[in-house]
Amino acid sequence: MQIERNSNNQITIKVSSSIDSYGLQRLIDYLKYLEATAKSKAKQSDVDKLADEVNASWWKKNKKRFIK
Repeated sequence: MQIERNSNNQITIKVSSSIDSYGLQRLIDYLKYLEATAKSKAKQSDVDKLADEVNASWWKKNKKRFIK
């Protein structure tokens, strides 16, 4: 594995082609999450509350599909 930082303040990571693609995709998803939330000022409690509201709303709309 090689890790390089270039003059544009970007990091290049080179890995062997034998690496598990599922694990690599999970790592990429996590890095995208870190990049997207790097400047966020949201508190974890606010994020948790929003997630609970979204989940409750989704369940209310889709409950009939799973419980008969």
